[in-house]
Amino acid sequence: LYFKLEGCNPTGSFKDRGMVVAIAKALEASSKAVICASTGNTSASAAAYAAYCGLAAIIIVPKGRIALGKLAQAIVYRAKIVTIDGNFDQALNIVRSLTQKHPITLVNSINPHRIEGQKTAAFEIIDALGEAPDYLFIPVGNAGNITAYWKGFVEYYQKGRTRNKPRMMGFQAEGAAPIVRGYAIKEPQTVASAIRIGNPASWQKAVAARDESG
Repeated sequence: LYFKLEGCNPTGSFKDRGMVVAIAKALEASSKAVICASTGNTSASAAAYAAYCGLAAIIIVPKGRIALGKLAQAIVYRAKIVTIDGNFDQALNIVRSLTQKHPITLVNSINPHRIEGQKTAAFEIIDALGEAPDYLFIPVGNAGNITAYWKGFVEYYQKGRTRNKPRMMGFQAEGAAPIVRGYAIKEPQTVASAIRIGNPASWQKAVAARDESG
């Protein structure tokens, strides 16, 4: 049994893997600002990398439903924090709408560059173990990370870096388990704020990862 420790990343979560790529691509596109919806980790990561690169960061958060330690990081990095009366899914809908109307880069995990960065965790696992593990157990919120891991495992398999691919085992909190239950949850409830999501943006890709892996 092995654990992949992602808390040692600069802002304390796996989100940094994808955010560094998303911010780099935003700079490449001459973007002046980035925006995301967040319940915690994404806000800290987006704010940190945006500040480092001289970009403005706008964070849309559900009022009273965000990890305060992560929000504190976003504040320190001088991100613009906007609270809404609603949940994460509603916040993400607002972000999507704004980026369709204004030249602001969306940096949630629906940004494909986030997935490209996050898939490197799968590469590291295979590099460390010599082969892919038999199973990978991973919490699922917006479902971007399970999508990224599966993409990484498949790419290394196709390149001949591993002879096998793991079976992907995603799990959700009982009160916020839309994929497990098969329907969106309007008011997801769990003390684990990072996965308090009722309608994951990468739902279909997460299901594909589960099914394709066996």
